[in-house]
Amino acid sequence: MTAGEIAKNREQGIGASVRRKEDARYLEGKGEYLADLQVPGMAEVAFLRSPVAHAHIRAIEIPEQYRDQVFVAADLAFAAPIVAVSAAKGFKRSEYHPLTGDKARFVGDLIAICIAPTRAEAEDIAAACIVHFDEIAAIWDIDVALKPDAPRVHEHWSDNIYVESKIQTGDLDDVRKNAAVKVHKTLRMGRHAGVSMEGRGVLAHYDRRLDELVVYSSTQFPHVIRTIMAECLGISESKLRVIAPDVGGGFGPKNNFQPEELAIAALSMKLNRPLRWVEDRREHLIASPHAREHRYDLMAYADSKGRILGLEAEVVVDAGAYSVWPWTAGMEAGMSAGIMTGPYDIRVYHARAVSVATNKSPLGPYRGVGRSGACFAIETLVDAVARAVNREPMDVRMENMVPPEAMPYSSATHKLYDSGDYPQCALQARRAIDLEGVRERQQRGEPDGRLIGVGMASYTEQSAHGTAEWVARGLPVVFGYEPALARFTPDGKLILFVGIQNHGQGLETTLAQVAHQELGIAVDDVIVRHGDSSVSPYGMGTFASRSMTMSGGAVSAACVILADKIARIGAHLLQAPKEMVRLADGKVHFGEQSVGFRDIAQAAFLHPERLPVGEDPALEANAVYQPGRSTGAFSYATHACTVAVDPGTGQVEILDYVVCHDCGTMVNPMIVEAQVVGGVAQGLGTALYEEIPYDENGQPLASTFLDYTIPGFTEVPDVRVLHMETPSPHTRFGIKGMGEGGAIAPPAVVVNAINDALRPLGVEINETPATPDRVLERIVAAKGDRR
Repeated sequence: MTAGEIAKNREQGIGASVRRKEDARYLEGKGEYLADLQVPGMAEVAFLRSPVAHAHIRAIEIPEQYRDQVFVAADLAFAAPIVAVSAAKGFKRSEYHPLTGDKARFVGDLIAICIAPTRAEAEDIAAACIVHFDEIAAIWDIDVALKPDAPRVHEHWSDNIYVESKIQTGDLDDVRKNAAVKVHKTLRMGRHAGVSMEGRGVLAHYDRRLDELVVYSSTQFPHVIRTIMAECLGISESKLRVIAPDVGGGFGPKNNFQPEELAIAALSMKLNRPLRWVEDRREHLIASPHAREHRYDLMAYADSKGRILGLEAEVVVDAGAYSVWPWTAGMEAGMSAGIMTGPYDIRVYHARAVSVATNKSPLGPYRGVGRSGACFAIETLVDAVARAVNREPMDVRMENMVPPEAMPYSSATHKLYDSGDYPQCALQARRAIDLEGVRERQQRGEPDGRLIGVGMASYTEQSAHGTAEWVARGLPVVFGYEPALARFTPDGKLILFVGIQNHGQGLETTLAQVAHQELGIAVDDVIVRHGDSSVSPYGMGTFASRSMTMSGGAVSAACVILADKIARIGAHLLQAPKEMVRLADGKVHFGEQSVGFRDIAQAAFLHPERLPVGEDPALEANAVYQPGRSTGAFSYATHACTVAVDPGTGQVEILDYVVCHDCGTMVNPMIVEAQVVGGVAQGLGTALYEEIPYDENGQPLASTFLDYTIPGFTEVPDVRVLHMETPSPHTRFGIKGMGEGGAIAPPAVVVNAINDALRPLGVEINETPATPDRVLERIVAAKGDRR
């Protein structure tokens, strides 16, 4: 390449901060979300949901004038229930029906579908129906669920435990005997919702010309939805088309097969009528898949300097009333226990993971999945160990980390950390937060009486999981690959057909950058098509920080094939040796001569007589990408923050927030930084604001934004992001996933900072969200204990 070509590549290829291509249509109001879609003859749907948490359904009274507009479980008896069973030993099966006919298992459980020309009319019909219940005591808490005489959420079960698993690595008895320091800690994380800007939604209709059922869904994985939906409906996948239009955020709650999707599709098929349901905020808060609600019981065994010799952990998760497909109810507890040791060199580790059924909305994946809980557990524990040995927590943290010379490193749970320098990352965050300056400020005290605290938290983020990793998790689907089809048009533009789903990650831009890297084609000349099961190749969707590594790898592989063919055709047209030509700036170059991709595409599609002898017409290539190692590539980061706590009100203000992050080779640093900051905002919600508590009747106590707080622009600080780049040796370009990372550490780093501030008062917070009420309650309790 010439110097100019190299400069252009840097402007658009791997490593360039290219502005997002997809933003133009959103800013101009041209996005098309599920609520924007219109199909002739479409009826709107309102679901009649259970107002009680646990009850047998005796009867449903439907006003006579609405008989043809209300549909109950018997009307959808042909649709099989959603069954998400793990291969883990002893996993208990639950059946999640599109409508429940015998028993309500949580507030929000689906009982009937009401249809009308408008949503308001459908809601009026739902309000006119009367359900007669025989109520059962609600299983509203983990402790209640685990009582031997507790009612069963699922009657045929022997108890209310979905599954229990254990991890045992190393000789814990020996560690117990030899440890100089033993630190015990119990922690709780509150339950909350996903709160994407666009709620869930489904539209289904029959296409008589193509003889297929068309289902639009605001989903993160349309192809996988097609597979399970066809199975539940008893139809061929060839007769079912699933389309994800523009999706206004997902964060995990749209990464399950929803009973609403099945119910709408089934009834539309039965009535041969277009139906649409658009979730409202109250439905989302009480009935969408929820997040978090973990409990931890931890014991660290350390030497006198704080070096952790062994770790004992129990993780208990409230998984709600049903096992979600395909992740199963064991996902959160299993993942949290499996990644608990994080970036630390802890060789002896024993854990027990328990997933419990309760009368709450099912627990599903949410940005960070089990890693936010695992990070909260191990990072607050590391701080507690440091306090026990009277050392600076940041020193103890760094000394316990896996050193760079140990890479590649196999953790106590057999996760293979591929590359990185964890201590250096922590050191950069420490310097940026100015630890020494904060310590001096603490000594001086604040004029307003507030207490200053500084905290740090580190984590590893598993991404690009290979086939063996998914098999080991025992899920119904193995998500170990991703395909791509790269196809030129006769005018020299490139269309990428991919199986992932873009819902805010900037993938239409970053995948075009990969194509530019391999072909030298301008990013503006690349179109990315996704989200349609009848157009894109069968792919697994977007979740688990996988899309850029997996789909980017597939796009790269397909473009390499195309590049070779373009070089052959271009060399022929230039009458040059193929090995002497190069691709750059949308052309094939031979010395001072060049031929553009448009001319090459016209030869390939419209004038095959111009092609080299034996060269097939057309210009497209398929590729499937699988990562090089089974447990994936590991990004990592250290977050550090400074807070001020008002001891009179319990109010917490974040004064400074720093992230030092390493996701391997950055395709687009601007997008990486934005993803990190967005993740931090969500993580702060978990740490300080978002929670759906339940009362003893199983009633959710946060069902509107009046009582469910999310962080806004006044609550999210200016996050400073520092970048390290340690390429993975096992992925294309050395890319590691990073979509979830920003949300993993905030609960841990904020609570550590609060505890640092409250240390002079002898107070510790061990629960999220750390609301002012909770902080003040602990301060008042500590004052009472000292009297």
